[in-house]
Amino acid sequence: MKLYGYYRSSTSYRVRIALNLKELDYRQQPVNLLRGEHRGGPYRQLNPQGLVPALETDEGERLTQSLAICEYLEERYPEPSLLPANAADRARVRALVGLLAIEIHPLNNLRVLKYLTGEMGIDEETKLGWYRHWIAEGFEALEAMLAGDPRTGRYCHGDQPGLADACLVPQVYNAERFGCDLESYPTIRRIHAACNELPSFARAHPAEQPDAG
Repeated sequence: MKLYGYYRSSTSYRVRIALNLKELDYRQQPVNLLRGEHRGGPYRQLNPQGLVPALETDEGERLTQSLAICEYLEERYPEPSLLPANAADRARVRALVGLLAIEIHPLNNLRVLKYLTGEMGIDEETKLGWYRHWIAEGFEALEAMLAGDPRTGRYCHGDQPGLADACLVPQVYNAERFGCDLESYPTIRRIHAACNELPSFARAHPAEQPDAG
């Protein structure tokens, strides 16, 4: 498989984690967002949205949207599973994933931040305030969902890392990059630390990618 992505992209990061958790072999094709490589040329033909990541599968399929890619990997390579067996538990994990990947991340991704400081004319400090506000609002809810549920274990759901953890770790990475205060979220910080002890997460870290630096 070939993964098109950017080393600091949250969506690329979560797919790298999923691939690693499933112990799948893949090649990486960096797409430099800062140089605009996602907006035109061959990559735009691969993904008309001009977003990362995209995945070329062993069967020649071209997949886009990180959660769709992760769901494909779960269906195509069911073991080890990224989702629990019980339907209610799967719904819980998907709710955590939705909070992270659908509620928090889209408000704070690169193209939104560039629009705020570009077309909207917002200064850097106001942009940071925007970013930190949505992290705080999302993480407050996430902390409550994790800390208040006995199904939370070493990881977001039980003692096996899965899809929710693959989404949590990149979001915490970004929050730390933007100087967000995470002191009020002990469960999030504990799970984040536990995940990063695992080789599958460590190998997916932005600093370990071929286009880092």
